[in-house]
Amino acid sequence: MGLNDEVGRRLKELRQGADLSLSELARRSGVGKGTLSELEGGRRNPTLETLYALTTVLGRPLSAVLDDPPSTGRASAAGVSGSAVTAVLVERYEDEEAATDVFRVTIADGATQESAAHAPRTTESLMVLSGTALVGLPHAPRTAGPGAHAQWPADVPHVYGAPHGEVHGILFVRYPKDGPHR
Repeated sequence: MGLNDEVGRRLKELRQGADLSLSELARRSGVGKGTLSELEGGRRNPTLETLYALTTVLGRPLSAVLDDPPSTGRASAAGVSGSAVTAVLVERYEDEEAATDVFRVTIADGATQESAAHAPRTTESLMVLSGTALVGLPHAPRTAGPGAHAQWPADVPHVYGAPHGEVHGILFVRYPKDGPHR
């Protein structure tokens, strides 16, 4: 089963588990009903922005619709891309307080991506491996270079940018469990 098929199957299961119709999930997420139908059927490539819009409404972390991280500790080849960011799920950690997704990310040279708000109290932290990233809140982004990190609230719109060359890093997305996340 390919990435599109797997993502589609998981999206459909989560939607049905939340007792939402295709139309209702489309309305709440702002994703077109036709797009959602094609995603669930494995006939459309998912974008990072679209998957975040859907999983936020479903009250689930992004990893709930992606391939399971490999047991070898190495990132799988399958990733999901947005307008500037490509993310590959490396690890998912869960305890009684939160679920944390760990992604190997690349921010494209000269690109900027604005991400919509995630579920309440979600935070993100980027550890930069190479390049210089501009990340965080749109009105006050933080700069982080190789070996540095930045952390920001992700329950509000936030940005990723690579103004001076491609950036490689490790992104941690923490979803507290006192909300709708399971």
